[in-house]
Amino acid sequence: MTNNPLYLILTAAGSSSRLGLRTKKEYLPVQDGTVLSEGAKTFLTTAHFDAVIITVPKDGKEQAQNAFFSNPNMESFLKGTPVFFIEGGSSRQASVFAALTYLHNMNTGRGASPAVLIHDAARPFVTSQIISDIIEATKQYGAAVPAIPAVDTQKEKSSENGIITRHLDRKNIVAVQTPQGFSLEPLFLCHQTAARFSHEYTDDTEIWDAFPDITGNKKVHIVDGDIKNKKITYKEDLAMLTPQEERPQIRIGFGTDLHRLVPGRKFMLGGVDIPAMKGELAHSDGDVLLHAIADALLGASGLGDIGSYFPPEDAKWKDADSAFLLRTIWTDVKKEGWELENMDCVVETEAPKLLPWRQAIIKSIASILEVESTRVFVKAKTNEKQDAVGQGNAIKTYCTCLLSRRQPRVPAQA
Repeated sequence: MTNNPLYLILTAAGSSSRLGLRTKKEYLPVQDGTVLSEGAKTFLTTAHFDAVIITVPKDGKEQAQNAFFSNPNMESFLKGTPVFFIEGGSSRQASVFAALTYLHNMNTGRGASPAVLIHDAARPFVTSQIISDIIEATKQYGAAVPAIPAVDTQKEKSSENGIITRHLDRKNIVAVQTPQGFSLEPLFLCHQTAARFSHEYTDDTEIWDAFPDITGNKKVHIVDGDIKNKKITYKEDLAMLTPQEERPQIRIGFGTDLHRLVPGRKFMLGGVDIPAMKGELAHSDGDVLLHAIADALLGASGLGDIGSYFPPEDAKWKDADSAFLLRTIWTDVKKEGWELENMDCVVETEAPKLLPWRQAIIKSIASILEVESTRVFVKAKTNEKQDAVGQGNAIKTYCTCLLSRRQPRVPAQA
């Protein structure tokens, strides 16, 4: 087959229903184009193909073309290789048969023995190594497939009652991927024969092995696959489309504070002045909740703690407005690119009762941080008359927060 034609089939006729998205998975953006164009780019920059066939849904040719040519360099990758968008069938098997029929008719009378590579367009991260290995193995053996060793222990179960019927030897089990490579004409005849039966075959290697009288009993040769060559199937797989360096960085912060309660001081909580018999004794205004929030934010962002920002021994911060302190800290945290996902606060106090004030406190904190109130929650607990808090002589608060930021994409080195 050294000088014989080589064709590429990209299957993209499915509905992507398991993802529950409006956009087909093959048309989702990734890198400089889409899932469809990203996989095609690797094939076209690895080997020369005499034609590319892309199976698409009914009436979906224009959308597929837009997705394929979304990469601005696609024409240069093609180098004149013709691309044909054809309507697929109701199953992957039917779609591949339609593409093989198209190539069979194209090749009729040419006297050549072409090879064809069949690839799931929803596998955008196929490697050049896999493609090269499949091409060489197909030339040598007539049929080839990439595969990776099974990680989990494999069992065979009964379709009737769900019990294990056979324990399989994992060292002899592999998970196959695409592209799968074949001699075109024998595979076309196998598909043509398979179409006469109601049995639905799982992939093209099964169809190839089902008709040894057509293939000359040539077996499918296995080459090394790659765990990165994963098919996008479920919502969880969509994370693959975002490069690691562009994925959100997530940090959790925890803050706590405690102040004595004494007569003659304001009871400040979350920026709200609440009528009470006692208030917090502190160097600043004593807003114990805002202090815990500040420490949680500083801890998550790695910028320090409230004591290092506003030393209590510094007279400058005597009776300071804790809301101002928190705004100052939050400004620095935001400068580092962090955004607040949510925070959850607990207030331990015997009195006053905070439920009537909770929404005002939440609204105040959200206003200070300039976020939606839904990102902040505050709940109160008593200490059942135990310790200083339970005896009404102290108040203690806790805050956990979740921050996120997107890392800037690192440009490739020239």
